Amino acid sequence: NKDGSKREGTLQMAKGGDHRMIGTPFFIPTDVPCYMCDDIPCVPVCPSGALDEMSVTGEKGELDINQARMGLAVVHKESCIAFWGIQCDACYRACPLMDEAITLEYQKNERTGKHAFLLPIVQSDVCTGCGLCEKACVTEEPAIFVLPVEQATGKAGDHYVKGWDKKDQLRAGDRKLDEIETKTERSEQEASDYLNTEVEY
Repeated sequence: NKDGSKREGTLQMAKGGDHRMIGTPFFIPTDVPCYMCDDIPCVPVCPSGALDEMSVTGEKGELDINQARMGLAVVHKESCIAFWGIQCDACYRACPLMDEAITLEYQKNERTGKHAFLLPIVQSDVCTGCGLCEKACVTEEPAIFVLPVEQATGKAGDHYVKGWDKKDQLRAGDRKLDEIETKTERSEQEASDYLNTEVEY
């Protein structure tokens, strides 16, 4: 810590019963999140090499913890009290990349017509997955939590192109955007042809 006191270590090494590959470094944000150390001391000393130094190395060869992608924070709207209309910005203020990884979106409260919602929105291209937001959440069970990136995100498919995004249009190559079609194979079967098949009563 900055005051010279020692802090409990963030990382644990997975062992039998942890539901992870044995020897894999991991942390539990609600216990001890990643505190985003500038010098990233855990990466160079990782005995297994599971912590990839290149993934947190900037263009000039310097270590940059803000490039880490340990996971992705997800907000559960039904249990987040900010979505109820109760003012809360605990996760927003706990975020080391405040107003970048988590932003607050203003919405009018149509129910009351007087108050406003300030909703925490996670920016997936900036969030490092440090878990400080999950640790700071005030609800009984965190309404914001970190998931592995592959579980927290979907994939639209390479055949979908955002016409307003010039970078995304490059994926279309020489094809004209108005010529790109998405076709889904239509089944020739009737519902009665396959419903309740192989069901014994």
